[in-house]
Amino acid sequence: MGIGEVDERYLRQAIALALASRDVGQRPYGALLVGPDGAILAEDHNTVLADGDITAHPELKLARWAAARLDAAAIASTTMYTSCEPCEMCAGAIERAGIGRVVFALSDEQWRTLMRSSSASPVTRDVTYDGPALFDEARAPLERYHG
Repeated sequence: MGIGEVDERYLRQAIALALASRDVGQRPYGALLVGPDGAILAEDHNTVLADGDITAHPELKLARWAAARLDAAAIASTTMYTSCEPCEMCAGAIERAGIGRVVFALSDEQWRTLMRSSSASPVTRDVTYDGPALFDEARAPLERYHG
């Protein structure tokens, strides 16, 4: 689809939200959700520190907002504009909410490069995942589930 002038205008608003977030002592990320008519439906910034909630990313909060307030067709027609490419957690929420399009300013790779060169290095942890296991038992709750 590509990014046009209108997209750039909304991306600048997402970046402005990120700057405002940083200026009030929060992590510097912002996002907005725009309807097909160009109306801004909701906007937010990162509040992980203020809320003491590691999931308080703006993209996740907007996906929750959309899922709670819009029907599926309306959600599918929205575009989320965000200052950085959504993390895996947020991307999952965006997909589950059914948001139709996401436009981001910085890619994950660009973010990592910037963070490596700044005093605020990205958080990386070694996590071990084991599985799958207990297939027959684990599938039981999913049988006959149609959600």
